[in-house]
Amino acid sequence: MSKSDKPLKILVVGCGNMGASHAAAYHSMKEFEICGLVARGNSKVELNLKLGASYPLFADYEEALKTTKPDAVCISTYPDTHEPYALKALKAGCHVFIEKPLADTVSGSEKIVEAAKKTGKKVVVGYILRHHPSWEKFIFEAQKLGKPLVMRMNLNQQSKGYMWNVHKNLMQSLSPIVDCGVHYIDVMCQMTRSKPLTVSAIGARLTDEIASDNYNYGQLQIRFEDGSVGWYEAGWGPMISDNAFFIKDVFGPKGAVSIVAKNAGGMGKSDDVDSHTKTESIKIHHAAIDSENQFLKKDEWIDMKDEPDHQELCNREQEYFLKAIQENIDLTDHLSDAVNSLKIAFACDESVKTGNIVKL
Repeated sequence: MSKSDKPLKILVVGCGNMGASHAAAYHSMKEFEICGLVARGNSKVELNLKLGASYPLFADYEEALKTTKPDAVCISTYPDTHEPYALKALKAGCHVFIEKPLADTVSGSEKIVEAAKKTGKKVVVGYILRHHPSWEKFIFEAQKLGKPLVMRMNLNQQSKGYMWNVHKNLMQSLSPIVDCGVHYIDVMCQMTRSKPLTVSAIGARLTDEIASDNYNYGQLQIRFEDGSVGWYEAGWGPMISDNAFFIKDVFGPKGAVSIVAKNAGGMGKSDDVDSHTKTESIKIHHAAIDSENQFLKKDEWIDMKDEPDHQELCNREQEYFLKAIQENIDLTDHLSDAVNSLKIAFACDESVKTGNIVKL
């Protein structure tokens, strides 16, 4: 498809947080034309009002797919619908943008990848941090620290009201360290470009409002072939502390790189989706010392005050989706990375539930 062709008809499925942001991106791009909004509840009506639009509304996905005959489908629903929705879209000849995780099982994600290959359609997974210049810089600087790396990250969310309902719904199919963890596992894999060998993880169920076999707090550890190690922690709920919800820290033989978001990482911000991608500043520490064991270089600070906000990141994701379609970009590595991070996350889930170290 050339850039001069008519707009791509896109069906937006799921009109909550991420779905609304992606719809806003399509609404502002002349290369896309929203042909329908799909949601079971009232969110689709609210989204139309927010956009100042009158897009066709549907409660049933299959009906919408059949009626609108879109060129592409954006899936931002709960993870347990990702596999069937993506497979139906691909079968209907549509390109697919799908929120992470790709599916709620490894086998489901592999089926989507296979269907994409078979149909020749593009599937882009919503790894939002891959489109963030500050996170790209964070990864780039981490790769200069030598090996092995020690990677420390978390995203604990003290959720209440609407977001606690969202988190409870998410936990009907996935734990926090799977749903959120795939982002940061993906970042760790980019930093090391090394094969993960083993994972171990712990978890705790801190509420009776979720299934007895799930947990709303988890912590994972990954060991890589090059000797690097990674740690990630995620908890959701009204009982979660927001004292240290935003740690993004890496160190190696040559020093350390840290994201220091003094405002976004402050108390009361853990449930603000815009704060989850903020960096504000990156601190670079150099380990080199003199004969007196004193540091040879002062710490460097990189100001990220002009970084994109959450909506702009969603816009960039959709610009990449468009480019993948228009320029026929090979997404083999993109999908392989998405499946790989999901495999690691599910191995961590297995470790929580069995109490065993899992070999990958």
